[in-house]
Amino acid sequence: MQRPTVAASWGNIKPSFTSATLHVLKPGDVLRKARAFTEEDVLQYSKVYLVHGMLVASIFPGIFSSNFPGAVYVSQNLIFKFPVCIGDQIIGEVQATNLRENKSRYLAKFKTRCFKNGELLVIDGEVVALLPTLTVEQEQ
Repeated sequence: MQRPTVAASWGNIKPSFTSATLHVLKPGDVLRKARAFTEEDVLQYSKVYLVHGMLVASIFPGIFSSNFPGAVYVSQNLIFKFPVCIGDQIIGEVQATNLRENKSRYLAKFKTRCFKNGELLVIDGEVVALLPTLTVEQEQ
C-alpha cells in the first residue's frame, strides 16, 4: 500500500478566534495550527540523541502496574525540567500524598519524580490513580 506524500506545512493557517476581538485573548478563544508530519520529519527527529520526555515518563505506569495490578490512571501532570540523553540512568519514584476510599477502590494521589544519574530531577509531577487495593505487591 502506497502512502500519500504530504509535505509538512505550517503556512496559511491563521489563529481561529471565537471572540470578535482579534489579537486579544479572551476566555473561550481557540488557537489552532495544522501540520502533516512527513517521514523526513521523523527521520530527522530520530537523529537527536535525546530521549522523548513521554518515554521517560512511561516509567510511572510501570511502577503502578508492577505494584498495583489493575490500577487505572485518572490523571497525570508532568513538568519536564531537564533533557534525558540516550544512556542516562533514570530512577523513577512515586510517593503517596493522599489516599481516599472510593466504593471498593482507593483514589490515590502521588507525587512523581524522575532523577537522572540518581540526583538531577528531570521530571516532576503528579498522578491520580484508582487502586484496587492499598496492598503493595512485591516485584519478583
